Amino acid sequence: MERMNSPAESRAKVETPKGALFFMIGAVLFLWVLEIIDFVISRILNPFGNTEVLDQFGIHSWEPLGLLGIPFAPFLHAGFGHLAANSLPLLVLGFLILVGRGGSWRLLITTAFSVLFSGLFAWFLTPAHHVIVGASGVVFGWLVYLILRGVFAREVRSIIVSVVVLVVYGGVLWGVMPSVGSNVSWQAHLGGAIGGGLAAWYMHSRAKKKAQLV
Repeated sequence: MERMNSPAESRAKVETPKGALFFMIGAVLFLWVLEIIDFVISRILNPFGNTEVLDQFGIHSWEPLGLLGIPFAPFLHAGFGHLAANSLPLLVLGFLILVGRGGSWRLLITTAFSVLFSGLFAWFLTPAHHVIVGASGVVFGWLVYLILRGVFAREVRSIIVSVVVLVVYGGVLWGVMPSVGSNVSWQAHLGGAIGGGLAAWYMHSRAKKKAQLV
């Protein structure tokens, strides 16, 4: 007789190193499947074009309805090269957030903050009539969260993770600086980084309040 897992048991499994790894591999594979589908559909509808059909569901800067693309933009990429550049950071950073007790909650909150602020900054700071897609805003949000978590928590394990992440990926933080003549959305990077920082502060403050009530 089969036994169904409770939500708490499912979260606990995902928060083990093995469960976290499989979850993040599945998430990245989902993005690749989606990009392949987008590529195939785009070539069928427009064989000689280079515009991806699903990318039109991304963020359209300065267009009111373009804000609706905020939750969809991280799932869309401007080609396989764009997705490849985001895949490994997504896998590594997502795994580091997810593994350990409460990791699924941390990943959910950090992702929500990163997606929201990345999307809003991209929409508002990008010149009008541009479409912004990609998960790099989430990457920057996760990166900053992991760095600041060690600062806020003051735990040896969290500090070690923060230092390692800063050494390995800290250089990409230059991507929040304005760049001219580039198709890279520094606006989304900046917003994602701010979102990740706010998520770290929010969860630290929440945990601190809980500790005081005990």
